[in-house]
Amino acid sequence: MPHEVTLEWRDGRSATVAVRDGETVIDATEREGLGVPYGCLYGACGTCTGRLLEGDLVHVDRPNGLKPQHRREGYVFLCVAEPRSDCRIEVGAEIQADLVPNPWK
Repeated sequence: MPHEVTLEWRDGRSATVAVRDGETVIDATEREGLGVPYGCLYGACGTCTGRLLEGDLVHVDRPNGLKPQHRREGYVFLCVAEPRSDCRIEVGAEIQADLVPNPWK
């Protein structure tokens, strides 16, 4: 049974996608053409970082690029995350920048 995942961008946009059983959040956003950033698709680069606001997600593969502290703060790698309930997730390039600030700013 699919879970409804609401994605929220900091600019006020939002979108809801049905994520199927066994499907990652990134796979569902790609299927729906939502333009959520991603890179490696195996939990290393952090490009797909989101922040879980509500609900339950599990990492089906180890998110190697995500520190334990950030996991405790609700950050998730959407390329290896599958919902276990309906969820709200903050998404967008700014979320990754919260974890890894750009030194060239």
